[in-house]
Amino acid sequence: MAQARALGSGRALALGLLHGPAERWPVSSSAHTTLVPWLLGWPYDALDPAARKRFEVALHAGAVAAALAFERRGPRRAGVVALACAPPALAGALLERPIERRLGTPATIAAGLAGGAAAMALADRRAGLRRRGDAGPADALALGAAQALALFPGVSRSGAARAAARWRGFGRRDAAALAEEVGLPITVGAVALKGREALRAGAGERAALAAGAAGAFASTALCGAIARRRPGAGSLLPFAAYRVALAGAVVGRLRQNARR
Repeated sequence: MAQARALGSGRALALGLLHGPAERWPVSSSAHTTLVPWLLGWPYDALDPAARKRFEVALHAGAVAAALAFERRGPRRAGVVALACAPPALAGALLERPIERRLGTPATIAAGLAGGAAAMALADRRAGLRRRGDAGPADALALGAAQALALFPGVSRSGAARAAARWRGFGRRDAAALAEEVGLPITVGAVALKGREALRAGAGERAALAAGAAGAFASTALCGAIARRRPGAGSLLPFAAYRVALAGAVVGRLRQNARR
């Protein structure tokens, strides 16, 4: 019951509604799940690590369900996708636990947001003439290595993959399409592997998990519908600016707390 009180259904729903756009856009959904409660003074830290992990899995499950149900996807090349999934899968198996134990604080997340923003801004300056269909094994491994970096809190899997694709010479829209193509299988696999964690939730906690998943499902579906109707150029610069602003807000709060 203590876990349920620390994150009620209303706040879980709010975080779920935030998860859809934060997951689709290169701003780091995991950073927002941690930072928004911290900035608003919600008792998210009162959740034990296992409960936080269950909640994050529920959010990803809702987003994945919406993506699989509603989004149209082009043909996938199994070889490119498999090569791009190998580095993050290996890094997750070897490093996820140590990273969870040592990182994930507001300060380290702010560093990840700022570092990722710099990489995205630099990559977006490159000329992009290559098309999605040009991707080969070297491109797949570059995308995979970038996704592995997203284990660092605040980096963003989507942002890292899009930046890597831009560095490899792909155009903005093609880079975004490649990041989605190689990223969805990783998210689906992570949800499948960690989904059993949700079975350990108590009755009171399940309501919050369901609310978070429902919010993530709804917001992901809405973001997908908007993107289909109003496709943009895919510039990374607005997202980089937002990430820097969020990192600045975190640093400001940390300094304020230090003066108390």
